[in-house]
Amino acid sequence: MAENRWTVHDLRRGNRSTLLRALYFRGPVSRRELGALTGLSAGSVSNVVADLCADGLVEDAGSVDSDGGRPRTLLRVAPGSGHLIGVDVGETHVRVELFDLVLTELARWEHPLLPHRYEIGPIVDHILTGLEMVLAKAEVAPEAVIGVGVGVPGIVERGPEAVVHGQTFGWEAVPLERLLRAGTALPLFVDNGATAQGQAEMWFGAGRGADTAVIALIGSGVGASIVTGGAPYRGATSSAGEWGHTVVQVGGRTCRCGAVGCLEAYIGAQAVLDRYRDRGRGGGGIAPAGRSGGDRASSAAPVPAAGQQEAFAALLRAADGTDPRAREALEETVAYLGAGIADLINLFNPERIILGGWAGLLLGAHALPLIREATASYALRRPLARTEIEPAALGPDGVALGAATLPLARFLATGGDV
Repeated sequence: MAENRWTVHDLRRGNRSTLLRALYFRGPVSRRELGALTGLSAGSVSNVVADLCADGLVEDAGSVDSDGGRPRTLLRVAPGSGHLIGVDVGETHVRVELFDLVLTELARWEHPLLPHRYEIGPIVDHILTGLEMVLAKAEVAPEAVIGVGVGVPGIVERGPEAVVHGQTFGWEAVPLERLLRAGTALPLFVDNGATAQGQAEMWFGAGRGADTAVIALIGSGVGASIVTGGAPYRGATSSAGEWGHTVVQVGGRTCRCGAVGCLEAYIGAQAVLDRYRDRGRGGGGIAPAGRSGGDRASSAAPVPAAGQQEAFAALLRAADGTDPRAREALEETVAYLGAGIADLINLFNPERIILGGWAGLLLGAHALPLIREATASYALRRPLARTEIEPAALGPDGVALGAATLPLARFLATGGDV
């Protein structure tokens, strides 16, 4: 069996990565603090910092007084030393955002998508146009871009090139990375959008400090990012996290994926709006399994994707007023959501459940105490007692930011040698 031997290059890159990560997540800090944070010797810290400064990746960030000695110089990652791009391919839009190295947004471009119009050719064209537009708007040269992260719906098959299986989009083994590479030379990193946003929440948002968490995203669709040991759990074929397609009602409503009784068919934004409108037609909402009305999707035309957020917010407002149909729709949604969250708690025993996505944030702002109460009705008491249920901190646009962390993760892991 071949021995694993570290070369001088490996050691250098490992030390650069260790120090760069400490500066990125804990800076500004002094050289002495870097030694305490990383366990590296004073000499190693001094050499590696000099190396990073020479490469323009690290810069002075002022100084602080020290006890009885000379002021200590603080160091930080240089924001302008590189750029990152995050792409969110969602159900309502393709959004492209350009960031500096510390994820300050510099430019964005967005193109709306029509409902059920997810042909891969136009979406690739939208992404490529967005890349050109944000670079031109911010006057950033392509050579200054460390990488482009692309967050997509569905399962991303990881291999030499990313292949996407997006059942609700009608994508079957779509060679997205190859199609994009035909139009750009920028480094590409493709992943599931929920997984990408989950990484951002763990690094900068509501997941900070947790080792085990589930970031649950609710919008037009429903998904989750499962984080264990500080890293996303992907499963055998990278399909872990399809929380929206766990079954909550045998013989229930038809889901967009073609199955029946999926959680998404009960708490996804369109599903909630459908139930509200069904009641207006005298349908009485969701019938028990096996009875007329319970085993079908709504016959009403779906709300156009761009209008879902407005309609969903209006429904929540109506639930506070005198509209009993809206109140019943909200109560049912909270009950199903509580059951779905309880399943996550019982299965994964996380420290935190982070509720995100645009519809998830609206539900959390409107009914978080009710959601916690509903979850307690279904979850085992012991794991529930150790789980916090909190709203996501990065807002409804978190997928693009999360996508930008995909090349950032590679950059930090290599110590800036990309």
